[in-house]
Amino acid sequence: MGSDEGHVPVPCQLRVVAALGSRTRDGALHGLDAAASEFGPDVIHVHTVMNPAVLEWAAARDAVITVQDHRYFCPTRGKWTAGNHVCTEPLERSLCAACFTDASYFEEVYALTAARLAAVRGMRVVVLSRYMQDELCAAGVARSRIEVVPPFVHGLDPGARAGSPPCVLFVGRLTEAKGPLDALAAWRQSGLELPFVVAGTGPFRAALADSGADVRGWLNHAQLSAVYKSARVLVMPSRWQEPFGIAGLEALTFGVPVAAWRSGGIPEWHPGDGLVPWGDVPALAAAMARLAGAGASAPPGFERDHLMGRLVAVYEEAGTIGPAPGNR
Repeated sequence: MGSDEGHVPVPCQLRVVAALGSRTRDGALHGLDAAASEFGPDVIHVHTVMNPAVLEWAAARDAVITVQDHRYFCPTRGKWTAGNHVCTEPLERSLCAACFTDASYFEEVYALTAARLAAVRGMRVVVLSRYMQDELCAAGVARSRIEVVPPFVHGLDPGARAGSPPCVLFVGRLTEAKGPLDALAAWRQSGLELPFVVAGTGPFRAALADSGADVRGWLNHAQLSAVYKSARVLVMPSRWQEPFGIAGLEALTFGVPVAAWRSGGIPEWHPGDGLVPWGDVPALAAAMARLAGAGASAPPGFERDHLMGRLVAVYEEAGTIGPAPGNR
């Protein structure tokens, strides 16, 4: 692993290898070789690694990789263009360049993205949604190598008590990609006489607070559970194309309906009512007004044991790792 924040106790040996967190080709391979030699793993699972040299090392060992965002096939904004449109095109130099103003920076980032994608093509891939599977297939990854294993709700308490009066809720990073200002605009247009509560932090925190939102910052599991119990509707106007959108599934688990833009993998768990066209704030506001307090439930297929079983099956198929090509 590249770092250990100490938040999650694990019943196994850990080895921290320097430079795994780098997005460039900084040296980490010596440490990886030493760790692989010491532990002799049956399966290598790569998660949230951007270093292309590390990805190439893993691909040579038939590793499993979880691709949980767009950085392996989109060099910039998460399939959302600088012109504020949904991007439906696969990675291609001239198309991607249009989202950059600095040519040298574009060349650097495009080269890194292309190198990551080339490595991913040689691995067994786990993704969070069929949307992500389709994007990787369009970028040249064989569909037979991709398994869709969505996340499940973990650590929250559906039996928690409400921590505040009823509210409209937004949960997520307070960045342009997540659309918190669009959520604020929809709340204002909805006519709902409920406070707008925001769980998250980021560059837009001050602007939201100054505009009347009750910004709580990042919340632990107990605090977030209490906020979900208070919510009457969750709003999700994601501008980038969501790889999955776990906050929505969390809300449904608490019986909270979700008003959302049709973005990335959201339709794969969303019940349908309240799912509106991407970019349409008035439609989002109308959905919020209609759904608030109506109740909801999570769809089947996202249970922990079921999904963990699918992940274990990926590991079983990966089997015991052989030596890297050239060392056989």
